[in-house]
Amino acid sequence: MAEELVDQPDKVAEELVDQPDKVAEELVDQPDKVAETTEFRFTDEQGQLRAAVRKFGAEYFDEQTVRRLMESEPRFDPAVWARLGAELGVLGLAVPEADGGAGGTLVDQAVAVEELGAALACGPLIGTVYLSIPALVAASAGPVRDELLGALVEGARTAAFAVPDRAGAFDPALVGVTASADATLTGTVERIVDGAAADVFLVAATAPDGVALYAVDASDVQRTPLTTLDLTRPQATIALTDTPGRLVSGPGEAERVIGHALQVGAALLAVEQVGAAQHLLDLSVDYAKSRLQFGRPIGSFQAVKHRLADDLVDLEHARSAAYHAVWALADGSDDPALAASIAQATASAALTKIATDTIQVHGGIGFTWEHQAHLYFKRATTDAALLGTAEAHRDRIAELILDRAVSDQATIDRAPRVATGTN
Repeated sequence: MAEELVDQPDKVAEELVDQPDKVAEELVDQPDKVAETTEFRFTDEQGQLRAAVRKFGAEYFDEQTVRRLMESEPRFDPAVWARLGAELGVLGLAVPEADGGAGGTLVDQAVAVEELGAALACGPLIGTVYLSIPALVAASAGPVRDELLGALVEGARTAAFAVPDRAGAFDPALVGVTASADATLTGTVERIVDGAAADVFLVAATAPDGVALYAVDASDVQRTPLTTLDLTRPQATIALTDTPGRLVSGPGEAERVIGHALQVGAALLAVEQVGAAQHLLDLSVDYAKSRLQFGRPIGSFQAVKHRLADDLVDLEHARSAAYHAVWALADGSDDPALAASIAQATASAALTKIATDTIQVHGGIGFTWEHQAHLYFKRATTDAALLGTAEAHRDRIAELILDRAVSDQATIDRAPRVATGTN
């Protein structure tokens, strides 16, 4: 299929419009003939998980429900969120069983996230699942960490990650909150995703001995909800004034914990973007097959089918990059920082392009607010700015690669000379 995408774009474009099921089987389900040339394949259990989450999304996050929730307060249904945690168990798939989770892998979590992204699920996914839970898993065990992690995994509480980042990487210089010796916090954190209705905030603060991570109850902060482009993804600014905090990670490990959480968050956000992009591409293909123009389906026109074929290439590129980042974080055999930035740069660009093309393919109806394409377009635009823009991640990729090259060259320059008998 990869060779056909490059060498025979017309053939792939025709198959995409005329035989979408065949293309989907080859590229998504990965039958044996494709699996032979790939290094990764989803397990049967992950396939069952995908089907279960897809069914749940269709039941609880249909378009009518999403439109109702994005106009409500809070912007999600707490009862449905609790079912995601307690019944379906998808909020803590990568959390060890000893901590109340499912004991699965980060790939399992990514499979669920992809389907939730496809459904445009309303809920504090970024604040709770993508950032706070990975931070707590990476932190050392303790009463504060253990109690909070269990509540988040069960869906009994929600969290927001009040930590500034630079292109998805932690920079201690950006921390604007200070912590006293008795763990009272003072400062302001702006534009916290899912902060408008979170029960607890994980706040990075500069303590006397360095940056530490604290848990702060929402009832103890002054919260200002913000107006956002994507109404399904609310944000807020919080102000703390001698606010009591509970230590989660001290200065000795906080930077590691926060850095890990941001990398996991960037990778899972990329997977979510892949899920949304897949939904939009399926939507466009179905429309191109049924919408007639001049007596023939618009999918038969070269301008439309080539646009959709290009979108398919972008989507598969993003899917590979996103799952590679997840794999790098889970396996530890590749640079997770580099992989996460590549995933974000790729997936953000892919979803933005596919969302735009979806509106174009649908023509007049696609430009109306009543069409679901606009909900995904706003999600695409918002996600592209979270945890670093595609441009910012490309800059970071260049820095990481250049730093590695300089380090490798320095190692070569310092290497001891070996006696060869010729010098």
